[in-house]
Amino acid sequence: MTTPRALIRPYRPSDRDALFDICVRTADNGGDSRHLYPDPELLPNIFAAPYARLEPELAFVVDNGERAVGYVLGTADTPTFVRRFRDEWLPALADRYPAPVGEPGTPTEAMLHLLHHPERMLVPEIADHPAHLHIDLLPSHQRAGYGRELMDTFLAALDARGVKRVHLGMVTANTGARAFYDRLGFSVLPVEDPGPLTYLGRATAVPAAGVTGPGGPGARVRR
Repeated sequence: MTTPRALIRPYRPSDRDALFDICVRTADNGGDSRHLYPDPELLPNIFAAPYARLEPELAFVVDNGERAVGYVLGTADTPTFVRRFRDEWLPALADRYPAPVGEPGTPTEAMLHLLHHPERMLVPEIADHPAHLHIDLLPSHQRAGYGRELMDTFLAALDARGVKRVHLGMVTANTGARAFYDRLGFSVLPVEDPGPLTYLGRATAVPAAGVTGPGGPGARVRR
């Protein structure tokens, strides 16, 4: 019996639990991160949920008929998103996730530092690529073309809004994700001090047709 192909559709509020689960289970360079972060909602509250809440029109999921098993989400304009993150998203989380004092010493503290410093997303060298994205897919649905379909859907949504270029920041050590983005037409964006990341960008107008690969694990913008 042939398994029906999963569908790409817009994100719904009812996908929240699946969104959080996908984020956590792909956050450690594409692998499960639950052993690193005791609070399973910390990473999703940085890298997934604010996008779904603030720009739901740019959030899409892979639906296998029972639940979401992958997603792409992002923003059309990074400076605007940073401002809204600080003004609208962070205040509701500040009590639950207080900013660390001093240099971060644990994985959780490192993520808390990112949470409380959304301005890290403002990288002058890539200001001409105003949109950015996060894309993650559970291992069960990788290497089946869903990553390409998600990316095509997201790029088309940006292009329809007149947004011409998009970027992402990926962990440099994640060579599998880099191969995926190379096949999708992304190229390196020079940044003077990128830290552990490689910044990649591309135009939105050209579809990533004919490309198959993993769903972009490690594509979090951890600037």
